[in-house]
Amino acid sequence: MKITKAVIPAAGLGTRVLPATKAMPKEMLPIVDKPAIQYIVEEAVSAGITDILIITNRGKGVIEDHFDRSQELEETLEKANKTLQLDSIKDIHKLANIQFIRQIETKGLGHAVSKARTFVGDDPFLVLYGDDVILGDIPASKELIDAYGTFGKGVIGIKPVSEEAIKKYSSMKIEKIKDNIYKCTDMVEKPQTKEEMFSLYSILGRVVLPPEIFDILDHTAPGAGGEIQLTDAMKELAQNVGMTAVEFSGTRYDMGNKLGILQANIDVGLTHPETADGLKEYIKELAAKL
Repeated sequence: MKITKAVIPAAGLGTRVLPATKAMPKEMLPIVDKPAIQYIVEEAVSAGITDILIITNRGKGVIEDHFDRSQELEETLEKANKTLQLDSIKDIHKLANIQFIRQIETKGLGHAVSKARTFVGDDPFLVLYGDDVILGDIPASKELIDAYGTFGKGVIGIKPVSEEAIKKYSSMKIEKIKDNIYKCTDMVEKPQTKEEMFSLYSILGRVVLPPEIFDILDHTAPGAGGEIQLTDAMKELAQNVGMTAVEFSGTRYDMGNKLGILQANIDVGLTHPETADGLKEYIKELAAKL
């Protein structure tokens, strides 16, 4: 079945990057000249997604504004013959059919995804975590969607992380099928000891889920942090029917982390036509002083 629907949970408070996120959603933090969430939406669209539900909460109306048309701004730029700037904004509202819903209470990622039940219906769907921008030659979402088409099971996007970092994420029990494709039969959220860890592979920002996940979420009890964890629901799915894991080829940037934000801006800045040359020279000059 072709996957055309995506859900982007974007209701987090962004506490790790305060005070920047006191009044600005972390999803709107810029990577050079585009907000992080636009990169995420563009990735989904490039993977064949046509309908997107973004889950927000209070104070994040600016995300909706960004994906709306700004006719006054377009007219101003057109009159000023600012063609490049006009081209950069005029089609943002046409990227996909984008809808919004609020997560009134921030009870965890699993709870946020459960709000998408009506939007998803009986279709498999893509989830792109609002914290994670993934950049590469092949969209990570496409790699996962292709794996779903091949194996017909839920898919998780994984990468290896350090032993210290995995305590903040999740640990996967996996068995290699071929190349970058694995079978996943178990997982644990935020393991704190080596005994709890299955491997150093963790889910980083992308999953494809069957609609059955909603029935599982209905009875998933609060887990780590007292929140309803999507990992706990996927654990049941993995144990009962199995899931496919894809080690995606792109680079993942954690936009809820100060270092991740800096890394994303440097890497994109080094390839952006308006900043590449100047940034390279600046880095060379800076490196000589370090």
